[in-house]
Amino acid sequence: MSDLEAEWTEEAIQRITTGNTTLKQRVRQLTADNRTLDERLKAARSNLRFQDRRVADLEARIAAPGSAT
Repeated sequence: MSDLEAEWTEEAIQRITTGNTTLKQRVRQLTADNRTLDERLKAARSNLRFQDRRVADLEARIAAPGSAT
């Protein structure tokens, strides 16, 4: 064992290893959450674009009621 390793107790190494594992799991979860939120945002933007086109169409029909299809 090197001098550096001798300074660490087995308990400290285990605690750090456990903490590291926990942090890696948290990063994976946050990455998955971020991907889900990104997909929801893209869907919301798509819906908004559709609604904007629909509103514009309805406004055009109101402005020119004689040309309704």
